[in-house]
Amino acid sequence: MTNTVHLERHGTTAVITVDRPERRNAIDLPTAEALLAAFEAFDADDTSHVAVLTGAGGAFCAGADLVAIAEGERKPLLPDGKFAPIGPTRLDLSKPVIAAIEGPAIAGGTELAAWCDLRVAGRSSFLGMYNRRFGVPTVDLGVIRFPRLIGYGRAMDLILTGRRVDAEEALAIGLINRIVEDGTALRAALELADQIGRFPQTAMRNDRRALIDAYDLTREQAIANEIELALSTVTSGELLDGATDFSAGAGRHGDAR
Repeated sequence: MTNTVHLERHGTTAVITVDRPERRNAIDLPTAEALLAAFEAFDADDTSHVAVLTGAGGAFCAGADLVAIAEGERKPLLPDGKFAPIGPTRLDLSKPVIAAIEGPAIAGGTELAAWCDLRVAGRSSFLGMYNRRFGVPTVDLGVIRFPRLIGYGRAMDLILTGRRVDAEEALAIGLINRIVEDGTALRAALELADQIGRFPQTAMRNDRRALIDAYDLTREQAIANEIELALSTVTSGELLDGATDFSAGAGRHGDAR
């Protein structure tokens, strides 16, 4: 990692932090490259089950570093490959990522949050495509992910107006999943990551994969894909283990196995 991106372990959770508080965690080229590398390392680490992405200093991410751009920095804008201007937003990970949002998650920061599987946000946090104000294109797959998260009409509203979306509205429209008190988003995200990390991982990851894949498949293809992934879970032994535990009285009434 660079000194602007940190990766730490909390049990089976990897915590990846953008640490550029003087720029509200805006992403320059070295930071984008470091974020990409951090998430590739997480995905390759068999001992890490869930990642939490957060920002230092009371901000999640202010998008692209416009000061760096004004000073001459140019990031590659390519139609293929895994690098995206904000870093990891083209990665298709095998494990879930939770965004822990405090303060602004704007422009590319909104797209970065949308890339995550779940979003936990402090009550005073806010999102919005502020890049609209400065002629900055949307290039981190927000135009693909926003309609899937919040519907076509609301996504077009975000893209065209660049307006601020406070946490309460973001929760109501599905742009975030949970609101917590300010300053507690990371703690809440870690608790959620720990909960997910304790589940049998093969079934959880395969179900996640089936849900993600279904967007790009026909109904028949989606059914076939779901069955193929389910059979992978069955052959892994997790189903039999779970059924055996259940028959012995474990895991009932919401208790952990």
